[in-house]
Amino acid sequence: MATKHEQILQHILSLEIGHKISVRQIAKALNVSEGTAYRAIKEAENQGIVSTIERVGTIRIERKKKDNFERLTFAEVIKIVDGQVLGGRQGLHKTLNKFVIGAMQLDAMMRYTEAGSLLIVGNRVQAHELALNEGAAVLITGGFDTNADIKQLADQKQLPVMSTSYDTFTVAAMINRAIYDQLIKKEIVFVGDIYTPYDQSLFLYTKDTLERWYTLNEQSAHTRYPVVDDKARVAGMITSKDIIGKDKNLRVDKIMTKNPNAAQEKTSLAYVAHMMVWEGIEVVPVVDPSNRLKGVVSRQDVLKALQQIQRQPQIGETIDDIVASNLLPVEEDQTVFQALVTPQMTNQLGTLSNGVFTALMTEAGSRLLRYYKKGDLVVENLTVYFLKPVSIESQLLIKPNILEAGRIYAKMDVEVFSGKKMVGKGLLMAQLIDR
Repeated sequence: MATKHEQILQHILSLEIGHKISVRQIAKALNVSEGTAYRAIKEAENQGIVSTIERVGTIRIERKKKDNFERLTFAEVIKIVDGQVLGGRQGLHKTLNKFVIGAMQLDAMMRYTEAGSLLIVGNRVQAHELALNEGAAVLITGGFDTNADIKQLADQKQLPVMSTSYDTFTVAAMINRAIYDQLIKKEIVFVGDIYTPYDQSLFLYTKDTLERWYTLNEQSAHTRYPVVDDKARVAGMITSKDIIGKDKNLRVDKIMTKNPNAAQEKTSLAYVAHMMVWEGIEVVPVVDPSNRLKGVVSRQDVLKALQQIQRQPQIGETIDDIVASNLLPVEEDQTVFQALVTPQMTNQLGTLSNGVFTALMTEAGSRLLRYYKKGDLVVENLTVYFLKPVSIESQLLIKPNILEAGRIYAKMDVEVFSGKKMVGKGLLMAQLIDR
């Protein structure tokens, strides 16, 4: 039977897109406390099925598909520009296909304005009206208001008319940045993208005997399984080490490992990979916020996803991407690397930022290990014990040196030079992932 929390989420999913939601309304409709309703609405917001906007409230929105991250809803736009809604609240859930900057003559502006677009314009009432009639939403910059007729038309068309205190070009830059951030998020793989769901997972109940472990082991050849109670909450994990020498009629909860490591759907692939390497485990349970089992993620799932990521084209560029693209091997020595300090790699003082400095060291160390076919690394600790400011446009030489490298562990010394002067030195310790 579904919990009250799950019932509320199912109720929210059943509501029409654009429906306004309140804690009091949900509590009254489903006969639950306002605290329970509030927590469920927050969870719905985390899942991307509702959006809360200041001075407007919470509305039901369409869950964004992973392949549609380059688009924003008008509800997201109003948050980005810290604006207010003047009219057409019922259309906040809609998605904009493109935005048009209204810094041109009216007839030229209208040639670019079409249904599903957003016109970013100042205090030009005629432009507001024409855009709404074309099926476009309007964002008024400079903190201006608009006429009552325009607000009424927005309500009729169910297209938002919004206002922000920022100027037109600042707003365009903010929206562009938000879309770019979304594209970067799109490339981050989460456990929720790869895990095996509950109805396809193998697990034991606390009341089962060890006989059940042997049955599952024959089916899957896995040696590690989650253990759940009668409410499907994860109570522990049981492995082959736990059952050695034990009677097959012994109950699972007598020998299981309690409080095991677990992941949630929003846990990143990188984190769970690190957990598996660090703890030496092959299966991790995936749980919801109330610790109910939602499925499992295995080492094979993680490795398959990592291989898939390497084959995917890159859309958004992070600082690590900039570092990787700027770091090149020195022609005469493939174990020494060079990099140019670009403007994106600097801090507000125009010198190489500390974060980029450590990223350069880590990337150089990782490439050296791959060169010697030792595998990829997961950094455990990086101690920088010498650091000097490095100015923009400097050419760096990075020399990683392997001090120790075993099957699952590596220790490296990394030196960074600008010209003939040493500007950085660090000790890197990492776990290795076999390729």
